[in-house]
Amino acid sequence: MADFAYKVIDAAGRERQGRISAPSDAQARAALIRKAFHIITVAPAPPRKALISQRTARLSPKQLTLFTRQMSSLMSVSPLEEALRTISRQTEKANARDVLINVHAGVMEGQSLAESMAREPRSFPPLFRAMISAGESSGSLPVITERLAALLEQQAEVRGKIIGALAYPIILTLVAFGVVAGLMISVVPRVVEQFDNAATQLPLITRIVIGISDFLSNWWWALFILTVIAGIAFWRAMQVKAFKYRFDGMLLKLPLIGRLIRDMNAAKLARTLATMVHSRLPLLEGMKLTTRTVRNAVLREALEEAVESIRSGGSLSGALRNAGTFPPLLVYLVASGESAGQLDTMLERAADYLEREFQNFTSTAMALLEPAIIVVMGGVVALIILSILLPILQLQNLTGL
Repeated sequence: MADFAYKVIDAAGRERQGRISAPSDAQARAALIRKAFHIITVAPAPPRKALISQRTARLSPKQLTLFTRQMSSLMSVSPLEEALRTISRQTEKANARDVLINVHAGVMEGQSLAESMAREPRSFPPLFRAMISAGESSGSLPVITERLAALLEQQAEVRGKIIGALAYPIILTLVAFGVVAGLMISVVPRVVEQFDNAATQLPLITRIVIGISDFLSNWWWALFILTVIAGIAFWRAMQVKAFKYRFDGMLLKLPLIGRLIRDMNAAKLARTLATMVHSRLPLLEGMKLTTRTVRNAVLREALEEAVESIRSGGSLSGALRNAGTFPPLLVYLVASGESAGQLDTMLERAADYLEREFQNFTSTAMALLEPAIIVVMGGVVALIILSILLPILQLQNLTGL
C-alpha cells in the first residue's frame, strides 16, 4: 500500500486535501470518486512527518482541556476541518501543534474525528475518544464537546485545588527538615566541642542530641543512599499487582486518607458517568472505560466486578452497593436516578456533593496540618536549643558565676 496526497472538491463545493492509502494511483482515484469527490490532483505523498509526534509529543491535561473548549466554541460557527485547522494554527507549542495537525490530516483523509484522534493515543485517552465517537454517531458532536470541555475543566479545577492544598504543607515540611538537619549537622557539633573538657556529666537530653548529631554528621551519606534504595524498591514493588492491591487497601483503611481517596474517586466516577450517560453512550461501555482511569487497585477491582454484574443484568446501584467500597450517598442517588429515569441528573448531584465534601475536608485537614507542622518544628528546635543551654547553665553553677 502506498500513500497518495490528493486535492479534491466535495459535494458541498468545498476544497479538501489530504492523504489516502491505496495499491496504485488508479485505485486511489477510484476510492475518491466513490466518496463523491471531484478530483483536482492525486500524487504520491511524502513520508508522514507528523506521525513522529506519536512518540515524541502529547497534549498535556491543560492543553487537552483548552483544545476541547476551543473546538466546542468553533464547531458552532464553522465546519470541523476548519475548526481543527484554526486551533492548530493558533497553538504556540510545536509538539502540541504536531498532534493537532496529525488529527486534522486524518479528518481531511476522510476519517472520523474519533478515528483521527486514535492516531494520537497518548494525547486522547480511550474515554475521550469514545465520547467523541458517540457524538459523531448521534449527530450531537457540538453538545458532546461542550460537556467534555465542562468535564475536563471540572477535573482540572479539582486537581488544582488538591495541588494548592498540598503545596504549602509539603514546602513547610521540607524547610523544617532542612533547618533541623542544618542544626544537627553543622551547629550542634561546633557548640558541643566546648563541653569536651567538662568535668561533670552532661544532661541526658544533651547526650541524646550529641549522639544523633554525631550519627547524622558521619553517616548522612548512608542515610541518603538507603533512602534512594528504599524509594526504588517501593516503586518496583508497586509494579507487582499483589503488593499494590495490599498497599491500596491499606490506604483505604486509614482514618482520614482512606475517606479522601474514596470520595475523590467516587466523585470522578459520578461526574464521568453523568457525562457519558447524558451523551447516550451505553452504560456498560462507560463503566469499562471509566474503570481504566481509577488508579487505586481495590476500587478498580470493585468497578470491574460492578461491570460484570451489570453485564449479567444487574443495576448500577446494585453493583455499587455490592462492591461495598463506595459512599452510601452515591449508591442511594444512583438508585433514585435509575427508578426515576434521571440517572445522569442524579449522578451529577452526587458528583457535586462529593466534590464539595472533598474540598471541605481537604480545607479543614490542611488548616489543621499547617500549624501542627509549625508546632512540631518549633518543639524540635526548642529541644536542640535546650540541650545546648543546659550544659552552659550547669557549668555556670559549678563555677559559682
